[in-house]
Amino acid sequence: MDNTAIYSGVARTDKARILVVDDDREIAMAVEKLLAREGFDVIKAYDGMQALEALAANQVHLILLDIMMPKLDGLSATMKIRESRNIPIIIISAKSEDSDKILGLSMGADDYVTKPFNPLELVARVKSQLRRYMHLGDIANGQKSSVLRTGGLCLDTDAKQLTVDGEPVKLTAKEYKILELLMSKPGVVFSAEQIYEAVWKEVPYSVENTVMVHIRRIREKIEINPKEPKYLKVVWGIGYKIEKI
Repeated sequence: MDNTAIYSGVARTDKARILVVDDDREIAMAVEKLLAREGFDVIKAYDGMQALEALAANQVHLILLDIMMPKLDGLSATMKIRESRNIPIIIISAKSEDSDKILGLSMGADDYVTKPFNPLELVARVKSQLRRYMHLGDIANGQKSSVLRTGGLCLDTDAKQLTVDGEPVKLTAKEYKILELLMSKPGVVFSAEQIYEAVWKEVPYSVENTVMVHIRRIREKIEINPKEPKYLKVVWGIGYKIEKI
């Protein structure tokens, strides 16, 4: 790995630090210069694996991430990061179809910018995400809350109690664990196999129907109209997620 390139942006800790990940080194350098002019510290990486290594070795406040990269693509890297980190991720990609944007956001990205991008727009989006994260998000809260919220859903993980629009809702143990998993990472898509393995603690094998039945029961308890769900969504061919609201 080219450590000089990747870690050359490490500097003072009083600035927001941004990880720029793109296998096109010219684009990575151009974005670095753009952000440096705005007063940000910048770290560069050139594939998904380097991005994970840079993230592990540095305090990072936001990630700009390309999709099509060697070793580990941007979507896979996003899902890996979301297993343990809630820092803002903005995808920058030449793939401009609506389906590409929806997939990127479903995998856990906070924003999606298409190439070629307007430099002023990119800077504005970066500042917007940083403002939310550093003043309203996890970094400002200091410690993890025991209450998970999205829209009218409120899950108290200490009391093991769910309320929907203030009204208590009874869940079975399996339903609770599924909802806790999904609400812990809103916007992130979990496959049926991932859900089964996390909740049942068993090796998943032909588990789609089992998980689907539990998802349907949860919907009946939390949705006004289970056929047109507001919270618990299916991403066809991939899995399930709790919508960010």
